[in-house]
Amino acid sequence: MSDMEKKNPFYSNTDPSKLEMSDEEWQKVLPKDVYHIARQKGTERPWSSKYEDFSEIGTYYCAVCGNPLFRSDTKFESGCGWPSFYEPVSKGSIIYTPDNALGMHRTEVTCGRCKSHLGHVFDDGPPPTGLRYCINGVVLDFEKAQQAEKKYDQKENPNQ
Repeated sequence: MSDMEKKNPFYSNTDPSKLEMSDEEWQKVLPKDVYHIARQKGTERPWSSKYEDFSEIGTYYCAVCGNPLFRSDTKFESGCGWPSFYEPVSKGSIIYTPDNALGMHRTEVTCGRCKSHLGHVFDDGPPPTGLRYCINGVVLDFEKAQQAEKKYDQKENPNQ
């Protein structure tokens, strides 16, 4: 069980059910920096994320609810200062919303399970999608591929 799972009873890498909770409920279980970005639509400073210059193989999850968001093989160096990906894990893992705040015309991306703010998507990414998902690293968790495989094997064969 991860630290987030111990502190946040709603965190799961396997439960796809949608979460409908108040910001007050989230504030009780989330670290302040995660709450600020995820629930108050904040932005972390560019080049401050531990995932900006990170190249491990595995899966990135929503730090709020554990929803799978991006695979490491879709991560690329965009030079924008935030972790960037060209494709989400699945169509349902991300929700797209127009964001016209601050006089800009952007598309906000939120978690498909808990609706937490993740960042924005732009149409200046690499092939094959041409998209750049510019994501705040504070709202990402990461699990190495080997760890995920071990967890899966233990779940399928608990007596081994």
